[in-house]
Amino acid sequence: MSEKNRSNTQIHNHISRRRMLQIAAGISAAAAAALTVPSCAKRVQRAATKGRINQSIVYWCFEKYWDVEKTCQIAKQLGCKSVELVEPEHWATLKKYGLVCAITPSHLFIEGMNNPEYQPMCIEKMREAIDASSAAGFPNVITFTGSAGDISAEDGIKNCVNGYKKIIGYAEEKKVNLCLEILNSRVAVEMQGHPGYQGDHTDYCIEIIKRVGSPRMKLLFDIYHVQVMDGDIITRIREYKDYIGHYHTAGNPGRGELDDKQEINYRPIMEEIARTGYTGYVGQEFIPTRDPLEGLREAVVLCDV
Repeated sequence: MSEKNRSNTQIHNHISRRRMLQIAAGISAAAAAALTVPSCAKRVQRAATKGRINQSIVYWCFEKYWDVEKTCQIAKQLGCKSVELVEPEHWATLKKYGLVCAITPSHLFIEGMNNPEYQPMCIEKMREAIDASSAAGFPNVITFTGSAGDISAEDGIKNCVNGYKKIIGYAEEKKVNLCLEILNSRVAVEMQGHPGYQGDHTDYCIEIIKRVGSPRMKLLFDIYHVQVMDGDIITRIREYKDYIGHYHTAGNPGRGELDDKQEINYRPIMEEIARTGYTGYVGQEFIPTRDPLEGLREAVVLCDV
């Protein structure tokens, strides 16, 4: 082979090799891009679609931004099935959008069932809520221990048990659950915590529920409040799954959005809730610190496992 031909061959081989490397690099880049598609799809997911977790919007957190009608429209847009803690006067609006009120209001959390002085009022409000919920086909009524004051922990349990036994038979008859909510007593910021609340530990509320001894007496497992007071969220869900009638969410600290600025790892928690066979509702109950729709959409997508 002549020197000229040998040189041409070397040039040709060099160009071919460079072209092959470019093609290989392109293929690798395309493969890498293909591998990222699922995560990109997750980022652009706009609503709950999987159906394993029935999600609800807790209205009080968003009422400064939207009225009930607008909240219902957003619930439908996001794939939520409920707008909760809404007064009966608005239930026709919920039904218009095919939504339920997953848990309905009754008495408030300061004057609660641990104090015999307040029990008649609490029981009356729970009875009214049970009647309305049963007629509407809604599953749960909220209830609270109340603030401790000078009531000892054991007396608080005894008083709650005695009081709930006066109303739980009616709840059974009407096929409605009473859901006792745990609230944290550590955080002294309005609506982020409730200093003095007696039912501030999961085990304390569960003891009341067990002593009442009815399948209609349930725990409202507020993940945020449990994290503040007890932690060990997934283990507690496994241990108490048969007693849990409703869940609430929020980020900790601050009771804000379910984003990466807070410590609770919500996706595996939702996976565990689904694994327990839970068929109730999970209410999004965080206090918005930025655009409420953006934060709510992020929370709904995160919890859609």
